[in-house]
Amino acid sequence: MKPVIRCPWCEADEEYQRYHDEEWGVPLRDSGKLFEFLILDGAQAGLSWLTILKRREGYRAAFDGFDAEKIVCYTNIDIARLLNDNRIIRNRLKIESVIKNARAYLSFMEGPVSFSDWLWGFTDGKTIVNNYRTIKEIPAFTALSTTISKELKQRGFTFVGPTIIYAFMQAAGMVNDHLIDCFRWKILCSKT
Repeated sequence: MKPVIRCPWCEADEEYQRYHDEEWGVPLRDSGKLFEFLILDGAQAGLSWLTILKRREGYRAAFDGFDAEKIVCYTNIDIARLLNDNRIIRNRLKIESVIKNARAYLSFMEGPVSFSDWLWGFTDGKTIVNNYRTIKEIPAFTALSTTISKELKQRGFTFVGPTIIYAFMQAAGMVNDHLIDCFRWKILCSKT
């Protein structure tokens, strides 16, 4: 039996492998889930994705399932509660950014286009398929992630720099950055 070839970044941890095999790079079109991914990618700033992945359920519990309507009502009491919650990264700026981003997200959703349709509009509704052979070839950010970052910031979002947005695009399947010898690359190419 042939061994399964994966992107090497996930090989050291079973949970990481499951995430790689089942979620990373799968096109996500649900606005609420995209909001969750955006929050989690913002939490990752300066940390490894595995650190956040292992806390994802804690984030979901601490932030009311990423229900933006509940999050916008958070007060200083909630911020204090979150600063003492060891299930999440206890960084005041990151916690406050979740509240700001919930406000920006809800404001966005009042408009004529859903958050999902707006984001996917940057790629004409299709996944950008890259053909990288090594991790060293994958950029930290692109001109497109920089453009999306600027647009999100103008709409009031925070912790949405170009590198965070590129990681978000990879996770949400807007970009297929699985290496071409990874078994997921071909599977996801067939779905685009």
